Amino acid sequence: MKVFDVIVVGELNIDIIMNGINRFPEIGKEILAESLDVTLGSSSAIFASNLSSLGSRVSFLGKIGKDEFALTVLNSLQSKGVDTSNIIQSDTLKTGATLVLNFDQDRAMVTYPGAMEDLRLKDISFENIATAHHLHFSSIFLQPGIRSDVPALFKKAKSFGLTTSIDPQWDPVEKWEVDLQELLPYVDVFLPNMSEFLALTSSKTIEAGISEIMQFAPKLTVVVKDGANGAYGWNGTDLIHQPALLNDEVVDCIGAGDSFNAGFIHKFTQGASLKECLEYGTITGAVSTTRAGGTGAFVNMKLVNELVLRVSLAKTGN
Repeated sequence: MKVFDVIVVGELNIDIIMNGINRFPEIGKEILAESLDVTLGSSSAIFASNLSSLGSRVSFLGKIGKDEFALTVLNSLQSKGVDTSNIIQSDTLKTGATLVLNFDQDRAMVTYPGAMEDLRLKDISFENIATAHHLHFSSIFLQPGIRSDVPALFKKAKSFGLTTSIDPQWDPVEKWEVDLQELLPYVDVFLPNMSEFLALTSSKTIEAGISEIMQFAPKLTVVVKDGANGAYGWNGTDLIHQPALLNDEVVDCIGAGDSFNAGFIHKFTQGASLKECLEYGTITGAVSTTRAGGTGAFVNMKLVNELVLRVSLAKTGN
């Protein structure tokens, strides 16, 4: 029986965010931050949390430690209605953490992976996967324990009738060692940003990268996020450009891409068109920037709807 709209498999950590710095740090020098926040971090968790806030039924499968950071992760997800019964807690490994330094609309990050590196295919119950309509996976390069088995995970999910999506995220060592030809035939929606997409496809343009992928995954929907330039969606025949929604209330851009993913997949699982998914993803991505951290703007649907309306009115100039 299908209990969940989406099951998310991926990394879990907290974000330690420093805002209001006047420059990035230099070796041997100290700078000050105006504010500090400790929030739920990681692409997968931000996506799951915000997707649940939008009204989707979400479950999470990942690995954390048994420490204070783990409590923050669990309490944050549970407060947003995400099912955490499939999250594994290690007795020996620590929960991951990312130090985020925000400067203007850019940021620098340092991540301690911790338990997220140890998630393995053997940890995954396919009976639990089968309870969802859709599988989402994120941050393949931060999870070496399962990286080579992600194609097998997606193949199994497809055999249970799930639709699937993946956001590869950035490769910290910039080797981009993932076999797209093996993986993408089992993926319905591919959600990299522009830099990641060009690196993964060894291409100089989005058109060239899509042409490369279509040779072995002709039914794949490709969605490429491009920051202030908006996003691009490929439906098999046409490349659609969705302009960004720029607003004057940007606090930080942490999790904006993950929030875009949440809006996109929320609509995708409801059977919306590619254009509708792109539009809603763009709105939820913009909403995310109006509060600190990746989940701060998605406290409840009343706030989300207020922010959606505000961002939409800003778009039309009203």
